[in-house]
Amino acid sequence: MTSYAIFLGCTIPARQPNYELSARKALAKLGIELIDLANMTCCAPPPIQSINLEASLAIAAYNICLAEEADLNLITLCTGCFESLSIANTMLKADKQLKAKINRILSQAGKEFLGSKEVKHYLQVVTDDVGLERLKQNVSKPLTNLKVAAFYGCHALRPSELLKFDDPERPQIFESLIETLGAKNVEYRNKLKCCGGLLRGYSDDLALNMAREKLVNTTKAGADCIATLCPFCFVALDIGQMQVKLKFNEIYDMPVLHYSELLALALGIDPEELALKTHKIKVDKVLNKII
Repeated sequence: MTSYAIFLGCTIPARQPNYELSARKALAKLGIELIDLANMTCCAPPPIQSINLEASLAIAAYNICLAEEADLNLITLCTGCFESLSIANTMLKADKQLKAKINRILSQAGKEFLGSKEVKHYLQVVTDDVGLERLKQNVSKPLTNLKVAAFYGCHALRPSELLKFDDPERPQIFESLIETLGAKNVEYRNKLKCCGGLLRGYSDDLALNMAREKLVNTTKAGADCIATLCPFCFVALDIGQMQVKLKFNEIYDMPVLHYSELLALALGIDPEELALKTHKIKVDKVLNKII
């Protein structure tokens, strides 16, 4: 069994127990052990980077230090957390002067960044540590009748030179993992365009228009559901449908699931164990195509 320190971030524990639950259950079934470490803090996400880069790097590096002390690589579920932690890990490993500067800050908390561990998104762990062939062998309920629209969001792919997650213009990792579960990957217009999630609270009308566009395009493409990686994308497209109904008088009834939920279902995990009732848009029509 391969072990990782899990970094949950802020949003998932507070607002999306379904994401954490499905990821834990699915990864355990695939032989990935997730270790919870004490004293993890915020990842200092991209908005903080734009205000104070050194503070952002120091906060992110603090979390990596905890994984280094436990002699574990770090796995993330949230793509925003993945971006923050990966950027810090890559930049500090590459720049000795910057590393020394950040370590002076970390020393005030009794920490030192060594650069000895890796930060991975859970899709990378499934791809690299499990592998598509072994994953396919573990699928007990293939999603054969399901047409899935993959949505990466913004923070998994860029800045590509630092994250090295996939080709930012023509990514394939997500699509490959969907198809390995037996589902059909559905291509749709403006697939890589932002959902507007991080604009909520700042420019709500613009955010809602961007989410609506995603719903329009996936519906026209014939998708049965949208698969997400990011908790903010999930909120924008799940709760967003209720707001679209109020503002535009349009009903899409498009289920939105995290990939980890589709993965758990394909591995034969009972839907009752996955907190699917926390979704605002019911996922019954997805379950009916699987069970």
